[in-house]
Amino acid sequence: MNVVREINKINERELELGISGSWHDEYKDSAYVFIGGLHFDLTEGDVITIFSQYGEVMDVNLPRDKTTGKTRGFAFLMYEDQRSTVLAVDNLNGANVLGKTLRVDHVKNYKQPKVKGEDGEWEEPEEQSLNARPEMVIDEGQASDSDASSVISIDPEDPMRDYILAQRKEEKALKKSKKSKKSKKSKKSKTSKKRRSDDDRR
Repeated sequence: MNVVREINKINERELELGISGSWHDEYKDSAYVFIGGLHFDLTEGDVITIFSQYGEVMDVNLPRDKTTGKTRGFAFLMYEDQRSTVLAVDNLNGANVLGKTLRVDHVKNYKQPKVKGEDGEWEEPEEQSLNARPEMVIDEGQASDSDASSVISIDPEDPMRDYILAQRKEEKALKKSKKSKKSKKSKKSKTSKKRRSDDDRR
C-alpha cells in the first residue's frame, strides 16, 4: 500500500510543479507493467479485460503456484504501445478490484519466463511471448476485389466487428452500383454523340 501512495504522491507533485518531463520517461523503452494485489480468483482473461481499457494487451504472465495451480496474486502485462503503460499506472494504481487494492507500476527490464525444452530442461524462450495478442481477421469478401494489403484487419472480439463488416459491404455495393451507372452513362453519351455526328454528316 505504501508504494501505491508513493506513486500517487509523485504524480501529484509533478502536477503541482508543472514539470515538463515525467518520471514515466525513465520507462519509455518498456511496454510491460507489474500488477500486484490481484485477487486470487482472477484469471488471465480478467486481467486483460481490466487493463485493455488503456490499450491493446499483447502479453500477460500470471504466475501460478506449481503445486496447487492457483494464481500468486501478481502479474506482468505487456501493451502494444508503451504509452498505454503510463495510462495504466496513473489510472489503475490504487484501484480497488474485488476488495483488493491494485499496485500497478512500470517494469524496466522484463524477462520472459523460462520454458521447458525438448530435453525437459528449463531454458530461455527463443521468441517474445505474445499470448494475449488478438487474432486479426480480414474480411474475405473485400479482399477478393482489392489488393490484400489495402484491407484493414478487424479484431474478431471487437464489439463493432459485425457493424464494420456490414458498412464495408454496403460501401462496396454502392461503389459497384456507381461504376455500373457511370458505364451506362458513358455508353449512352457515346451513342448519342455518334448519332449527332451521323446527323451532322447528313
